[in-house]
This record gives sequence, structure tokens and C-alpha cells, in this order.
Amino acid sequence: MTEQQFKHWRLERDNHDIAWLYADKAESAANTLSKAVLEELYEILSQLNEQRPQGLIILSAKKSGFIAGADINEFTTLGGKKDAEDLISRGQAVLDRLAAMDMPTVALIQGFCLGGGMELALACRYRIADEDPKTKLGLPEVNLGIHPGFGGTVRLPPLIGAPAAMDMMLGGRALSARAAKKIGLIDYAVPARRLLDAARETVLRPPPRKRATGWKAWTNHNLVRPLLAKYLNKQVAKRARKDHYPAPYAMIDLWKDHMGDPRRMMREEAASVARLVMGDTAQNLVRVFFLQEQMKSLGNKKEIEPKHVHVIGGGVMGGDIAAWCAMRGLNVTIQDRSHETLARVMKRAHALYKRRLKQPRLVQAAMDRLMPDIKGAGVPKADVVIEAIFEDVDAKQALYKEIEPKLKKDAVLATNTSSIPLETLCKCLSKPSRLVGLHFFNPVAKMQLVEIVCGTQTSDKAVKQASAFCRHIDRLPLPVKSAPGFLVNRVLMPYLLEAVTLEEEGVPAVVIDKAALDFGMPMGPIELADTVGLDICLSVARILSQQLNVPVPGRLEQLVSAGRLGRKSGEGFYRYTDGKKVFASENKDYTPPADITDRMMMRFLNEAVACLREGIVDNADLLDGGVIFGTGFAPFRGGPMHYIDAGGREKLLHTLEKLELNHGPRFRADTGWKDSD
Repeated sequence: MTEQQFKHWRLERDNHDIAWLYADKAESAANTLSKAVLEELYEILSQLNEQRPQGLIILSAKKSGFIAGADINEFTTLGGKKDAEDLISRGQAVLDRLAAMDMPTVALIQGFCLGGGMELALACRYRIADEDPKTKLGLPEVNLGIHPGFGGTVRLPPLIGAPAAMDMMLGGRALSARAAKKIGLIDYAVPARRLLDAARETVLRPPPRKRATGWKAWTNHNLVRPLLAKYLNKQVAKRARKDHYPAPYAMIDLWKDHMGDPRRMMREEAASVARLVMGDTAQNLVRVFFLQEQMKSLGNKKEIEPKHVHVIGGGVMGGDIAAWCAMRGLNVTIQDRSHETLARVMKRAHALYKRRLKQPRLVQAAMDRLMPDIKGAGVPKADVVIEAIFEDVDAKQALYKEIEPKLKKDAVLATNTSSIPLETLCKCLSKPSRLVGLHFFNPVAKMQLVEIVCGTQTSDKAVKQASAFCRHIDRLPLPVKSAPGFLVNRVLMPYLLEAVTLEEEGVPAVVIDKAALDFGMPMGPIELADTVGLDICLSVARILSQQLNVPVPGRLEQLVSAGRLGRKSGEGFYRYTDGKKVFASENKDYTPPADITDRMMMRFLNEAVACLREGIVDNADLLDGGVIFGTGFAPFRGGPMHYIDAGGREKLLHTLEKLELNHGPRFRADTGWKDSD
């Protein structure tokens, strides 16, 4: 065995004369394909081409995974479109050199294999992956406002057929090893203990190379592509507008126009990504990526090593928090006074695990970690105790008095309250500094954000432990000040209430929702209010109206009094059958007020400015991240504070002043607009 050490790679030659090339990016926890990493790879490949080993196996020296993708930091230093195209073309040239190697080449994949890492694997003749559920293979570039640029759009469709390839690239989702094997993306999915043997065997006895055959191959034919492209465009249009998210449409056009000529398609791929990466959408989505990374860094996993979580309250929120924690590998006890409630928790958890984990043994393992606990026996064993009972001060305080003496010395005591100040709740505790808010959002399995609520007496240690716990369960922690509505509900509520006011004035709900969707919101505010529950909206609105300038529309009171609570009752602003909205047609002759979008969005932005001024969060970046991941605020706009700066603070302030003149004091500009930052 001989070994050669490079800065970012390590090369070994074994007794079979097989070259084992380990990716090991210097001074980095994960492998990414930076310019330096790619240039070094090119030198190594050139050297191997001359030395002619029996074969080449590329694998990772890092425990974190194979290769995460291109180095996104380099996207922020590009000088312009030509600079971007040169960078992308160079990456293509390196992977072209790999694809042209005159020997068997194998990508040996454990953990994540994403973006540029997946494109590197596609440039190898064979791909073998660890069948562990942690292995994830995908091309998620569309989430950054671009599409694959190192040859992925050229190599993937001929390998697995256009429908599966476009589904992977347009959706940006990652596949498990088993799912990847099923569609032909990889050659073998094997247990970790068999990986090295499988790779060696593949080099020594190379099997035929995989390629799409039959009807899958025909999907890339010149006559078929225009028809399939038309269908794909229609499907994408259901999820994203071209003016908001141009990347998926550009990728479809690239494949439709150039799939028949691989060399030309490579050039066009580079030109297309270069155009996209310099555009506003990609620049803002890259910003959102870094905001997400910044929020992840707020939780240091070393602050706490949770093994057991105890959740009190088996309602939808409590039950779903417990189910999520168990799915993430923790032992969980879920407490409620009712056996029937706990049975519903287990049923919902099982449905979640079947949908997410799929494999029966993994589903069963997660169910085994989730234990109904009617007597609260889990409290003394728990590292984290989360209270998620109904919003009543006396009930919560009585519960804290009961459980505090049973808690471990360093256990985190958290409440999922969305409306009661921690300063009030902690009065009954002998150690009030240990109480912290862990405010999850519904649905728990989809919403990444968790607000870490800090009361005036909450200790730094409690905040750090709560933030670390969020990272252990793969959630984004956002420390917020204990204040009415915290951040997300505080910003969202005036926007929702303005939408209700518009409906009260006679603007059809469907028109209001369309205006918000046109701005880029993921769901219209009227449908969102129905989904959250009009009774919950009313409760939060009443709390905020007592503390802030948030008038409650009579229409909301009226609907709740009539028992029309939204989706859960079958009727709110819309009607629902089996939880699905009954189609509401739009009157084509109706002309909506010209300021409908401004009225909703300026109340949203005005409240965001107020939250920043009041120090609800530490800075504008965290506010942007929290609002994007907590409300779905149009990600391609980069967050509300970024949108204000990009759109021109003075111009938007003028719009707000005009709205106050026309519609009253609820549009009065917060003094934070005048701040220099």
C-alpha cells in the first residue's frame, strides 16, 4: 500500500493496484468542491491517467458525508456573468476529465452526496452507496435559484430517463440509497461493512454500465422532448412563477433544446447557470442559505446531550413535538390525562413515520422510542421537559409546581406557549431562571423554525441548552425576547388581519389570496387563517390588540361566534371537504382595489421594523431568517429587512404614509423606519 498526501485529497494504491482517492478538504468539517479542491483533483486525475492503475475509487475521509456540493461561499465573490461562466466551465472540465478516464471509476458514497458531489459521482462509471438512511443523494441546486452546472443536466437524463431526472432536479429533493438504486441512479446499495469490498469487486470485475433503456431512453428523443417539456412547465407553474423562480424553467428549456448534442449542452449549461447565479433570485436564495447556516450555528450541540425527552400535553402540538423528537432518534415519553388522546398521538406518529421513514423496521424503531406515559413517570429521567398544555396561566403554574421537585438538576424546562409571558409563568418556580420557551410551529414536521423565548429571568445556560436541543432534533433555533407574539406571530398577525379587513370590505377571499401569492407568499393569508384556525387567530389577535396597535376585525369575531373555525370545522372563509378546500372561482369582471397588496405587505413590513427596533431579535439578518422560515415570506426576496433595503426604504415609507392617509392609524409608520440601519 502506497500513499500520497495532497492538501485536499489523499491517494492510496492497494495491492490490487487500485487507486483509492479520499476527499478531505482542508480546514473544513465537510467536503465541498471549491476552486482549489477541483484544481487539485484535475492534477491527480492527470497523474493517474499516466500511471494507469487498475481502477479509481473516490470516497470521503470525513465522517460528515461524501461531498456536499460546490463551495457556495464562492458564489458571493463572483465579479460578473463571465467570471461565473469561467468558474462553472472549469468545474465541467475537471469532471469531464474524470468521465474520460480509461479505467473503471467508482464513487463510493456514505452520508450526503449533493449538488456538485452528485455531479462528480455521475462522472464516474459506477456509483455504490451505503444503504444507511443517513445517505442522501440529490441535486438541490434549484433551491439556490440555479440548476446543476458541472454536467449534471447532461449526464443524468440518459442515465435514468428524463421523467426521473427532471423530477430530481426540478424538485431538489434528496433520495435514500434504496430509492436511488430503484431508479438506476446508483449501481448498488449495500451495508457499510460491505462498501469497500463492493467497490473493489466492481473495479476488478466491471459490470455493464447502467443506462436508461426502452421507453425511458425514448423520453430524451428529439420528438418527445418538446411534448414532455410542455407538461413539465405546467407542473412547475403550479408551484413556482417564472418571474419569481426562473431556474426550473431555464433547466427545462436547456434539456428540451440541447439534449441531442451533449457538447453544446455543456456550454449552454454553463451559460445558463452563469446567467441565473448573477440574478436577484439566486443572490437572495444564496443569502437565505447563509441565514440558515447562521441560525444553525446558534445551537452548539455540545451544550446538551439529550437522550430522553418528556412532553406534557397530547394535543396536536404536544403530540407532534413528541413524535418528531422520537423520529430524530431520542427516547420520548408523552404525558396526558386521557388514554384516548395518547392513542391519537400514537396514530398520528405512526402515519408520520410511514410517510417519512417508509421502511417497516425504521417505523417500528421510531414507534418503540415513543412511549405513552399517563402518570408522568418520564419526568425524573428526562433531559428536556416540554410543557404543551392549553393556554391557561393557572394550569401551567400548577403543573410546574408539581414537576419542578422531580426534575433532574440540569434538565431543560421548556414551555410551548405562544401567548403567555414567561415572566408570569416562572413566578411559581423556585428556580425561575431554568424556564425557557420552545415555541414550535404547526405542522411540526414541516416547519424548521423554533423560537427560543428568553424571559427577563431566563438564564443564558437555559437558552444555550434549548438552542442546542433544537439542533439535535434538526430544527433552527431563533432566540427571541419574551414579548407579545414573539417574532413570527407578531409580524404575521397584522398581515392576516388586514386580509380579513379587506374581505370584510367586500374584496373576495380568492382575490386577496391571489395578490399575496403574486407577491411570492407560499399561501394566501385568508387560506392561512383558515388553516391555522380562526379561533386561534382571534385569540392571538386579542392578546396583541391589548398590547399593540392591532385592531381586531369584527368579521373574525363573527365567524368564530358562528362556529366557522376554518379547515378543522369544514368552513371558515372558504368551505372544506375532507380537509381540502372547495374550489372557489374568481369573478373575472371584478376589479380589486389598486392598493390591495400594499395594504397587506406594508403592515407585515411595518411590524418587522418595529420588532427590530424593540430588540425582539438581535439583528436584521436573524429577523429575516426567522420570518422566512417561520412564515414562508417570499424566499426569493431575501427576507423583509433585505426587501426594504433593496426596494428603497424612503419609497416604501412613502407608501406607508399614503396608506395611513387613506386607511387610518393602523398604517402609522414605526419609528424604526427612520433608523439609519
